[in-house]
Amino acid sequence: MGNAMEYIAKNRVAFHDYAILENYEAGIVLGGAEVKSIRRGTVVLKGSFATLSSSEIFLHNMHIAPYPPARSYAEYDPTRTRKLLLTAKEIRGLIGKLKTPGLTLVPLGVYTKANKIKVHLGLGRGKRQYEKREIIKKRTVERNIREALKHP
Repeated sequence: MGNAMEYIAKNRVAFHDYAILENYEAGIVLGGAEVKSIRRGTVVLKGSFATLSSSEIFLHNMHIAPYPPARSYAEYDPTRTRKLLLTAKEIRGLIGKLKTPGLTLVPLGVYTKANKIKVHLGLGRGKRQYEKREIIKKRTVERNIREALKHP
């Protein structure tokens, strides 16, 4: 097994909506039933975001489905705010960057590494609508060129 990374969930929408400037790896504070539920792959990152509050990073709106065999199943909140674990140096660097207008911290994926659950964060700048359209046009042209070269 070793240090192999295995993605459990990816936030594909984030790559469409944001230009990712920097990447971070963060641990996450979870309960036992949440860990089991994530390992089953029942996590949704769409619409989630991270915020800075009193020199700590918190993840909001990440949906982790309840784990049915858990005893505390009835009072479980699937989208509760969860604390992210980053080094003090990384947090200090993020404090200044997150004060910049237009920059936000977006979760890009959840994966396992050395039997731990990690969150892949990206410092992103929101894309404008015309930027998204240009990227889609560029991809279409590239795909058409590849198809033309493949089948002359």
